[in-house]
Amino acid sequence: LMIFLFSLILPFFLFLILSLSRRPLPSEGAFQKAKEGRKNPPAEEPQAAQPQVFPQITFEDVAGLDEVKEELWEIIDFLKDPQRYEKMGAKLPRGVLFYGPPGTGKTLLAKAAAQEASASFHFASGSEFVEKYVGVGAKRVRNLFEKARREGPSIIFIDEIDAIGARRTNESNNEKDQTLNQLLVEMDGFQPNETVIVMAATNRLDLLDEALIRPGRFDRQIYMGNPDLKVREEILSVHFRNKPVDGSVALKSIARRTPGMSGAHLASIANEAAILAVRFHKRSIGEKEIDMAIEKVLAGPEHKRCVISPREREKIAFHEAGHALVSKFFGHESVPKVSIISRGRALGYTMQVPREDRYLITATELKDKIQVLFGGRAAESLIYNELSSGAKDDLKKANQLAREMVCQLGMSSLGNIVYEAGDLKENAAVENEIRRIIDDCYEGALGILKNNFQTLSDIARRLMEQETLLEEELDQIIGKRKISPPSPA
Repeated sequence: LMIFLFSLILPFFLFLILSLSRRPLPSEGAFQKAKEGRKNPPAEEPQAAQPQVFPQITFEDVAGLDEVKEELWEIIDFLKDPQRYEKMGAKLPRGVLFYGPPGTGKTLLAKAAAQEASASFHFASGSEFVEKYVGVGAKRVRNLFEKARREGPSIIFIDEIDAIGARRTNESNNEKDQTLNQLLVEMDGFQPNETVIVMAATNRLDLLDEALIRPGRFDRQIYMGNPDLKVREEILSVHFRNKPVDGSVALKSIARRTPGMSGAHLASIANEAAILAVRFHKRSIGEKEIDMAIEKVLAGPEHKRCVISPREREKIAFHEAGHALVSKFFGHESVPKVSIISRGRALGYTMQVPREDRYLITATELKDKIQVLFGGRAAESLIYNELSSGAKDDLKKANQLAREMVCQLGMSSLGNIVYEAGDLKENAAVENEIRRIIDDCYEGALGILKNNFQTLSDIARRLMEQETLLEEELDQIIGKRKISPPSPA
């Protein structure tokens, strides 16, 4: 039996041995290559940024910004007819840097400029050049500029340039430094007859390296802030022009209700209003949809299914009533709506809108603003003699304002001194001054609510009954008894 089994198994083993002997063994070099590959995986070969295909956008699609467009028209004309400028001895500006708050149209304007100049548009984000391996980002910069030179006239647009152009320090990253150095070299290496211009955008001009923003590189630095009343109306007309709008809707009225909003906010309002009109099966966009859209953009979507206990609901009502009452006392802003309906991350909200566009703010007004932020927490403390986590965002904003007053605006007893981030280590005087402003403002808000306790209770009770109060209803409650100032300390 054993001999019979062995005779069956032996052929199988012989076949297996022959098969293995025919397969080539990996060489020593292959083993070494595999070993090195596991330690240092090869970086992906950098690719030159390809010209991006965007919808045709012209300056007519960019509302307002007339002064900025005027600056860019010279560059566009230079790209179209460089000989006319060269005869005068003028050189093409090599760089245009747009800076300002997000959503103000920096990228949109660069696309429009490329379209107006009939130039190829090469879009790249600063983060695309940031890699783990040294030299990869620099090679991508070279490829980008080589591509743009071949296809000139060209506009290279680098969004969020602070990702590679941040100020260098002794602890800088070698890869980022090499990438920034390559960008500086490329911008210095333009030939006089090359029709290539670099445009870039950032929200933080203060972070950029001085070598990057000096004249000869980014020659033109253009601030793009949030639009004023007139420009907001123009932006709204662009975003509503292809939408059916009810005749009762006035764009100027919407513009008045949206101070401080960026172009991106206004575009979102127009789009949300159109979506709501479809949801309600309407043929045109009316005031109701626009009001709901503004509220959604400002405070976030409603959470109708959020179940809140009666005890917490009452706390939220007093919290929002505190904000509203202190805000109405100072009167710097209108209060279009107060609600205890949960929206976004907030369990309730007090909508506050500046009465006009403001470009300057006084120390007194900043302190009033901090007191309004403390109105909610002060109301909770006054009614329940305890604090909750509902004031987390208010505390953060109040502390930021107080720190800005002390460290950047010279609005404290420390005098006209500006403190940079590095100067604040173990600076007890600065921290004490911030604490003094915070404590004074909190006591101020608490004093207003103590002297107007019944009005505070009336507002909170009405909020619990109907969940939302408009400004007219709020004024009716307050009108019965005028808001008294806090008692002197």
